[in-house]
Amino acid sequence: MEYQRRRSRSLLLDVCILLLLPWVVIAQKKTPAIFIFGDSLSDAGNNNYIRTLSKADSPPNGMDFPGGYATGRYTNGRTTVDIIGQLAGLKDFLPPYLAPNATGSLILNGLNYASGAGGILNSSGYILYGRISFNKQLEYLANTKGQIIAQLGEEAGMDLISNALFSSNFGSNDYLNIASLLVRIYHGQLTRLYNMGARKVVVASVGPLGCIPFQLTFRLSKNGECSAKVNAQAKEFNAGVFAMVKQLNAELAAAKFIYADAYKGVLEIIQNPAAYGEGPRLFFIFFLMVFTGFKVVNEGCCGAGDSYKGVIPCSSIVRLCPNRFEYLFWDPYHPTDKANVVLSTKFFSGTAYTWPMNIEQLLMS
Repeated sequence: MEYQRRRSRSLLLDVCILLLLPWVVIAQKKTPAIFIFGDSLSDAGNNNYIRTLSKADSPPNGMDFPGGYATGRYTNGRTTVDIIGQLAGLKDFLPPYLAPNATGSLILNGLNYASGAGGILNSSGYILYGRISFNKQLEYLANTKGQIIAQLGEEAGMDLISNALFSSNFGSNDYLNIASLLVRIYHGQLTRLYNMGARKVVVASVGPLGCIPFQLTFRLSKNGECSAKVNAQAKEFNAGVFAMVKQLNAELAAAKFIYADAYKGVLEIIQNPAAYGEGPRLFFIFFLMVFTGFKVVNEGCCGAGDSYKGVIPCSSIVRLCPNRFEYLFWDPYHPTDKANVVLSTKFFSGTAYTWPMNIEQLLMS
């Protein structure tokens, strides 16, 4: 019990520091360029620039982002990759690839290619019309690579890319009941990323999708219980991704792929939300919002449709929950800024959520 109490307090101190970001930045030996691929969990606003039904460019999305405006991120503040970038030493948030200002020397810090509704398969997310698949995001990286080499020259440009951090999160929009096919395609796509010069790559698992408010509504959950069927599909896909990461490290020279276990990280919050609220109380608002812990883990803060708020996504016409800092989920699908801080802490410096090393160790390797 005493060990668990000390462990909780240690985690809470880390989380409290992170909640003060971007005002507090944890400096690293050297700030790398960072390139982000993924879906709406990582999108920084690319979908603002395409014709799609999947957008998060209206308030109250972004209300806790620096400046308090909707950026296109599907949360009230920052995504996990935003926070990891801050931990790695980036002074500014990475711009989306499609933003008009994503040119010139700015791209030398990295770019965000992620797109809401994007997937491993080109067809994934088609119901929402416009989206940027992983294959298309890789094409965008090829364009960026050419621009970097044009600015720095071949040797310096490839050096920047080989020392950069790459992050990939896909699967949430794909059809997980075809897990083996998805993993085979994903393997080829990540090999393509390696062949363009990437060496340090974080590959995130999918979370417990059977626990998100959308699935609770869709599956007519009783008492907020997660869908065992959907979670089983997620775990099957994740097992394939973990094996794929091991295989990529074995077969690609100098490759350093790591697996980030989002499933475990989110499920721990769901199963024991009060664990993030123990410890001494401090007299700063950012600390207090953490020490009160999570209280609602089966309902979206900004959504509508039923008791789980799992039908209608967040928008200005949807009623906001009274205290978003108590919620795990921001909307029917995505975590809150506070939840993303907890997850980022686990991935960046934790010892039980990444394999074969954490992100901090990867950056220093």
